[in-house]
Amino acid sequence: MMSATDYFSEIGPVTYQGPDATDELAYRFYDKDRMVLGKRMEDHLRLSVCFWHTFCWPGSDVFGPGTFDRPWLANAHTPEGAADKRTVGFDFVKRLGVPYYCFHDVDVMAQAHNVSEYNRYFGEAVDHLEKLQSETGIGLLWGTANLFSDPRYAAGAATSPFPEVYAWGALQVRSALEATHRLGGANYVLWGGREGYETLHNTDLKRELDNFGRFLSLVVEHKHKIGFKGTILIEPKPFEPTKHQYDFDTATVYGFLKRYGLEDEVCVNIEANHATLASHTFEHELATANALGIFGSIDANRGDPQNGWDTDQFPNSVPEMTLAMIEVIRAGGFTTGGFNFDSKVRRQSVDAVDIFHGHVGAIDVLARALLNAEAIIADGRLDQFKKERYAGWDGELGQAIGQKNLSEIADLAVERDLNPKPVSGRQERLENLINRFV
Repeated sequence: MMSATDYFSEIGPVTYQGPDATDELAYRFYDKDRMVLGKRMEDHLRLSVCFWHTFCWPGSDVFGPGTFDRPWLANAHTPEGAADKRTVGFDFVKRLGVPYYCFHDVDVMAQAHNVSEYNRYFGEAVDHLEKLQSETGIGLLWGTANLFSDPRYAAGAATSPFPEVYAWGALQVRSALEATHRLGGANYVLWGGREGYETLHNTDLKRELDNFGRFLSLVVEHKHKIGFKGTILIEPKPFEPTKHQYDFDTATVYGFLKRYGLEDEVCVNIEANHATLASHTFEHELATANALGIFGSIDANRGDPQNGWDTDQFPNSVPEMTLAMIEVIRAGGFTTGGFNFDSKVRRQSVDAVDIFHGHVGAIDVLARALLNAEAIIADGRLDQFKKERYAGWDGELGQAIGQKNLSEIADLAVERDLNPKPVSGRQERLENLINRFV
């Protein structure tokens, strides 16, 4: 019988073989050393595999139990089983040939039933992760704490009505943040999966927002106390599992950060699927984050256009990701962030090789999107049109408006007898232009 740590032994390593490759598990576009806009492709994308959906999800859904026969899952609640999961996870990342991984605390440790067990099991996990990183050269893109799965968090963690739960959340976040620092992580993520409410009938919304704001302030304070140089990230999501989440979208998060004086301390980790759940395009959320100065990192999961819920699928649309990649480049690219795959293979994709197919295809989609974005930017027509469209603001009238109050601007309209006419936005032309590259 195959051991857990041998699960992927007959697959990979995955290598770049070019657009004409016949091997289904080969990269056709992801050539990590290819120079794109002055940087290696690997350094542009900063790809990461997430433990949670890749190695912890058993293939279950609300209508049925898990369908996956992953040998490490049967004993993952034990210290030995958790160690096997960590080992097989690093084996997968190494075979895939990407530079980073990421995790929730409970993804990588044995199941804990009390504070003492939590501290012991998570400590053992961090020791092992440190060893695996040293042996493989794989780095940590981000760490985080799972403050949503355990029943104690049914009413939230930082927004819980119960101070005991708030304190447990603080324990996990302190531990995970310190572990991320020790492991050289580039970021620390906070996803408020249950930081919201189901009904206002039993919710003190102001108290919850203030408690959430203070919790985040304490996280930032502890970051500086321990000397962590990475970025603190919030991942926006409008709903699911709660009816309404306080980190609804990027603009909402920015308003929250401004209120609590954290806009210079915290950025966003944007997920494509969460953007569409909020009735936005992925590129809208990226452009908004860039405009507000809080762009940090990306969770590349997509949703299904016909489903109004979080399906966590691998990205598979080159045109959609091209538009997103343009915004990433306009933001100056990643500093500490990257693209992580917290994606799920489908419940019927039960074989080991399916996990590779999902990641390999998604990575090639991102690589093609990056090359498309490079070509569009080099072509220059898209940016030139936008520059010309707003040129009036750099002219005499635009500059004058910038120096005057409302009444004075109104007087300008009267004095100059302004009578502006509609000007075409050329949307169809620009859409056609983009389509020539994708």
